[in-house]
Order: sequence, then C-alpha cells, then structure tokens
Amino acid sequence: MGMNKAWVLVNTIVGKENHVLKELRKMPNIKDAHLVTGQYDILILIEATSMKQLNDLLMWNIRRQKDIVNTVTMIVI
Repeated sequence: MGMNKAWVLVNTIVGKENHVLKELRKMPNIKDAHLVTGQYDILILIEATSMKQLNDLLMWNIRRQKDIVNTVTMIVI
C-alpha cells in the first residue's frame, strides 16, 4: 500500500514563523518543511499510511498549533 501525501501551505502569526517551523519539523509524519516567501509562511510535506491518518494529522496535530492561523492542503494524487 502506498503512502498518502499532501503539501500544506501554512500561515502563522507574524513573527512566529521560525518557532512554528521548528515545532512542525519535530512531527514524525512531516517529511519536509521550509519557510517560504509570498502569501504563505511555511510549506510542508506530510506522509501518512491512510487518508484518515492524514486527516487526523492535519486536524489534531497541525491545525491545533496555537501560532498557526490557517492552512491550505493539497492532496497528492
């Protein structure tokens, strides 16, 4: 069974970008994470064994971070 992947664009509270990036990089299912310029602050790649796990990671681990304002998720097909 293949891995489910998603790219996620993240907006943070101004000035919290580096802190959020550091916290995201600690999460085991985040395979890549970078600060970016433009409309979004951080770009991350998530890998999960199922769509349910991917959704749970987004809802309970990433979007609940107090310094994250919003996210845009793009599922890789």
